[in-house]
Amino acid sequence: MITALVSTFLIAHGLLHLVIWAVPARVDQSPPFAPGDSWALSAAGASVTSTKVAATAVASVTTLLYIIAGAAAAAQSGGWAPAAVLAAASGLVLKGLWFHPWLGFGLALDAEVITAVAMNWPASLY
Repeated sequence: MITALVSTFLIAHGLLHLVIWAVPARVDQSPPFAPGDSWALSAAGASVTSTKVAATAVASVTTLLYIIAGAAAAAQSGGWAPAAVLAAASGLVLKGLWFHPWLGFGLALDAEVITAVAMNWPASLY
């Protein structure tokens, strides 16, 4: 049961990255944050277009890593933990470079993934 929950969480959390960052905003609504608005890349002189491409690329890598981690956890492979840490680190980079207060919950989830792996939780997956 725990294996299914962890796998589902990892895959769902990964897919949310792609949905939030790669799906275009609706025309009739202005999003609270945009992939073209990175405080760090804007300060470095990056264009809005290149910033959007970078956000989509990092979100795609994060999604892929979380899906790999979830699939490995479902298969009860020991490789799920390193994949989950890499995915969470990638998610932290994404949310750090494109910081917005609405992303705070995602930051906490990524930090908790790293903490759970560091504490060998859940033990049934090790």
